[in-house]
Amino acid sequence: MKNTLPPSMLADSFQEVLDARYSCRGYLAEPVARETIDRILHMAQRTPSWCNAQPWQVIVTSVTATERLRQALQSPQAMAETLSDIAPPLEYRGVYQERRRECGFQLYESVGIAHGDRKSSMQQALENFKFFGAPHVAIITTESLLGTYGALDCGAYVNNFTLAARSLGVASIAQAAIAMRSRFLHEWFQIPDERQVVCGISFGYEDAAHRANGFRTTRARMEQVVHWVDA
Repeated sequence: MKNTLPPSMLADSFQEVLDARYSCRGYLAEPVARETIDRILHMAQRTPSWCNAQPWQVIVTSVTATERLRQALQSPQAMAETLSDIAPPLEYRGVYQERRRECGFQLYESVGIAHGDRKSSMQQALENFKFFGAPHVAIITTESLLGTYGALDCGAYVNNFTLAARSLGVASIAQAAIAMRSRFLHEWFQIPDERQVVCGISFGYEDAAHRANGFRTTRARMEQVVHWVDA
């Protein structure tokens, strides 16, 4: 479909969506209408990919299916698993560790967890596997043979999914933690071995009163990430 808006209006609209999106950690029980979810999926499907491979496959759960999965992930079998199909970062160091800590401290402060309270921080971390109360989850998988590029393409898809959702008034959070239960998810959803679980996306309507939704992460300054070469 050809765009009819002038570039300035497109940019302004896109900026608004970027500024409005955040990682939501508290949801209302209200389900998202199937037609709204379908539109999010159609929008995200426009994601560019290497050689147009489009490696992503998406499993989307209804309210009932989400609740079944939420309960199942609390089982001893699921909780004992910590392996991912895709290796996690080897280490966060330097500025990356600083940014990670800043985000964590902001979250803990927003929900009233004191610094050093490991028991409460662990309980908060386990909310990942309850999807923060979201009524829906999307599980994103990639073809293992496509390696790093397949995972990169799926990352772009995840980004566009969350932006498309926000543009329609739907909140979301991309969760690498869910991929730490990849073997369980393979069995639960009968995901073939040749596919890798990249992450999950919990989504629904935000609970604006939830304390975990009361902060926003910062972004690095342009001079920290952009290096111009003029000659």
